[in-house]
Amino acid sequence: MADFIEAYKEIRGAEKQVQLKHLSQVPGVYIPSLYEVTYESADGAIKSIEPIDKDIPALVQKQTYRGNTLSASTVVTEKAAWENIFMVEVVRSCPEMCRFCLASYLTLPFRSASLEGSLIPAIEKGLTVTKRLGLLGASVTQHPEFDSLLDYLNQQKYDDIRLSIASVRTNTVTEKLAKILSNRDTKSITIAVESGSDRLRKIINKKLENEEIIEAAVNAKAGGLKAIKFYGMVGLPGEEVEDLDATIEMMLALKKAAPGLRLSLGCSTFVPKSHTPFQWFGVNSQSEKRLKFLEKQLRSKGIDFRPESYKWSVIQGLISRGDRRLSNLLELVRNYGDSLGSYKRAFKELRGELPELDFYVFNDWELEQILPWNHIQGPLPITTLKKHLAEAMAIHNLEFRI
Repeated sequence: MADFIEAYKEIRGAEKQVQLKHLSQVPGVYIPSLYEVTYESADGAIKSIEPIDKDIPALVQKQTYRGNTLSASTVVTEKAAWENIFMVEVVRSCPEMCRFCLASYLTLPFRSASLEGSLIPAIEKGLTVTKRLGLLGASVTQHPEFDSLLDYLNQQKYDDIRLSIASVRTNTVTEKLAKILSNRDTKSITIAVESGSDRLRKIINKKLENEEIIEAAVNAKAGGLKAIKFYGMVGLPGEEVEDLDATIEMMLALKKAAPGLRLSLGCSTFVPKSHTPFQWFGVNSQSEKRLKFLEKQLRSKGIDFRPESYKWSVIQGLISRGDRRLSNLLELVRNYGDSLGSYKRAFKELRGELPELDFYVFNDWELEQILPWNHIQGPLPITTLKKHLAEAMAIHNLEFRI
């Protein structure tokens, strides 16, 4: 930001085009109008993405803050989405690198807030205005000093606070953690397991075994927690019907191992994200059937199953993989009322001016295809993403469609 402001000072009185070209030289600044996109045809794939002249960088490299002072709330109000909670960012990014996960791949490297220099001062300040504290991060419990943070929050002077914690890593759910959370008015925790299948978790690089998941549930109950919400996913690359059966078996094993603990499985559909190894895969068109299969099997056995809307996941896929040609479509959708039917109506009206829905959402893309974000580089180059994809495809000699 400092570099951007200094660059702007130099040309603040110039013509807009001069300003834009000057600011494009600042690392990390992307100005879409300075890049020209051509297509194989109006409704075909992208042919090229090129800067409009030789002075514009051909590749925009994402810039990453690498300090250990992370964010905290500046406003605490009852009108916030999370009412009266003081939020403290404990970690940024995630070291696990599940191959579908934007939160890991796009935000690397993994960083943690300094305990003494950032976290504790922020918490002390926040608890002067509210008794509700939220710890944020994609993998909060993997902070290198998380145990020390727990000990700090376990002090008697904080007996009256209510502590909330973001999704936790399964193998960090100890009885101590559960007990402290329970004593701080937390009734449940959330764990992302994605699937009950060891095979599928290896494909997506989810370093987790079913035994660890069961142990986490046992520890949660022993520590006084009342419930666990698990996050799962259908339609992941390489998924077979047997993997769904494994998820059902896992949930039944959890129910047996920790009787009385309320279990729920929130389940979404895999949506490919840019700058991840799975960006070349489309949404699996069998996902809706698979959600219904899990719903029928689990609810009949008394397990709370909470599926996300498959149809809205399709729209997520459209926006996730869309290119500039979607702009007209999104404007029409807005005018037509933002409903699912609005998308169908807009595609019909714009037929021939952009690819069909299947191209954006369901089709697997060729590895050498020019992607809409080819000129934007995240923390890892595309060669590394392809290498990670190849590692996933090599597991059990799987042959994906790409």
